[in-house]
Amino acid sequence: MSVGPATSETVYEPVPYWAKIPHGIWLKEATSVAVDSEDRVYVFNRGNMPVLVFDRDGNLIDMWGNDTPFAGTELFEDPYGTMTPRWKGCRFTRPHAVTVDHEDRLWLVDDVGNRITATDREGNTLHTLGTGRPSGFQSGVPFNRPTDVAISPKTGDVFVSDGYGNSRIHRYDAEGTHITSWGEPGTDPGQFSLPHGVAMFGDEALIVCDRENHRVQVFSLEGEVLTTWHVHKAAAVCAGRGEDTTVYVAEQGPPPVQRGVPGLGHRIGIYDLEGRRITRFGAALPGEGPDQFNWLHSVAVDSEGSVYAAEVSYVEVGSTLDPPREMVSLRKWRRVRG
Repeated sequence: MSVGPATSETVYEPVPYWAKIPHGIWLKEATSVAVDSEDRVYVFNRGNMPVLVFDRDGNLIDMWGNDTPFAGTELFEDPYGTMTPRWKGCRFTRPHAVTVDHEDRLWLVDDVGNRITATDREGNTLHTLGTGRPSGFQSGVPFNRPTDVAISPKTGDVFVSDGYGNSRIHRYDAEGTHITSWGEPGTDPGQFSLPHGVAMFGDEALIVCDRENHRVQVFSLEGEVLTTWHVHKAAAVCAGRGEDTTVYVAEQGPPPVQRGVPGLGHRIGIYDLEGRRITRFGAALPGEGPDQFNWLHSVAVDSEGSVYAAEVSYVEVGSTLDPPREMVSLRKWRRVRG
């Protein structure tokens, strides 16, 4: 089953309490979400079981990534010399992004771990990109805290946004051989201020969320700028499924000085291939209500056109509370009309 592109008449409604997470599993925060060809929903998170798999109704059907989820946490020194808590036994240093490709392989981005791991749906490692050690800050050399990955269904080429410690897009072939890289710090076309999310834009282009430049940029697969358009703090992007040719872009919120001002981010916008916004949803202010977002970080779409969102709500909000606490970080919005 697949649906057509969204229109201005398309309506989405939030699905309260969608994910049925059993007691004993702690998300901390759901940093990323992706959907496979059978509408299984993969949630990459920073809790004691880093990969959770749900069906469309929110039932947990699989989980993996930690053989000792009840062994507690430990402090470890990350590659940047920072002492950081981590669940004992976790395969990942700091989960950041998950992508499901055209063959239902998972690509998991560990930003502080400076590694991209490709697995099958059961979590068996197929291959990896990255040494695990960071390259020089803004050196342009892979990787320094990569953020996301996109896979070409036509060639199997892999595109990595190397965003926090670099300002680059790296392209690899299907065997993991580096082909080319492009980008540098800046605000001009083709430059980046934290390339955070990437997705294929049809067969022959790549769309990049240039987060701190408040825009998306569309490139040829060789790195030529094709078009750009403004999106408030564009954090994540995904393409529609099947006949749905639209793209879905998640917006983060404003800087601290403007927090509490309505209408600044915290929404998901849907755009056509010319960059025209068709519709968007999300409340004017952040929060934990079913129609709100805290701090969007990832977006995915299933074959029915329903939308899933993951949020770094602990890092951005929950950790600042007194006392700190886990907050809502995983949501579904059902496409109900249009």
